[in-house]
Amino acid sequence: MSEPLVLIPGMMCDARLFEHQITLLANDRAVMVAPITQGERIEEIASGLLHQLPARFALAGLSMGGIVAMEILRRAPDRVVRIALLDTNPLAETPASAAAYEPWIVGARAGRLEEVLGQVMRPEFLAPGVQRAAILGRVREMGLALGAEVFIRQARALQRRLDQQKTLRQCHVPALVLCGEHDGLTPVKRHGFMAELIPDAQLRVIEGAGHLPVLEQPEATNAALLAWLGDPRSAG
Repeated sequence: MSEPLVLIPGMMCDARLFEHQITLLANDRAVMVAPITQGERIEEIASGLLHQLPARFALAGLSMGGIVAMEILRRAPDRVVRIALLDTNPLAETPASAAAYEPWIVGARAGRLEEVLGQVMRPEFLAPGVQRAAILGRVREMGLALGAEVFIRQARALQRRLDQQKTLRQCHVPALVLCGEHDGLTPVKRHGFMAELIPDAQLRVIEGAGHLPVLEQPEATNAALLAWLGDPRSAG
């Protein structure tokens, strides 16, 4: 029996982010999407999720979801069978980058969440092409459905996040580091750095994708995930 797979979405995203992955993978393994809507610290979010997750599981997180995944790995390395980190960042915020969240928090509180979401996920973070606008629209729908209070909690959690370089150096399970070649938010160079931190990590760069390869190039992303999971379908 294949181990359960836990998917953790990015900031202001829900299970719709992984619709293509769920459709493919849920036929022969348990797949769950873990929400990151509670807690004002990454540690609180991870701790709350660990009470709900299976005893042992494969773990994949995108963007903020990857940050939560690294904290889960730090807290419970014996429960994580393998880990995939997609379009994410192991470093703590600098004082300047943490301060950049404040105008967004103010805007969300003032009822301007849709405007704020457009600033947080900008077009240049995705690959150029005709699908860019549609994907940004889908992201906006997810964010508006989650609401301003979730945005504020997630922004606070990101501001206070820990540096996870030590966690990655101590990772000894099969690891995939994946990003889109056009990712304008967490670029390829950062993922190369992450892959070098993890013993025997596999680095995959998805052509024609930016910060959301799970939506931009789902077939290529799914192939990389299948290989990471050891699924024989990845070979053919």
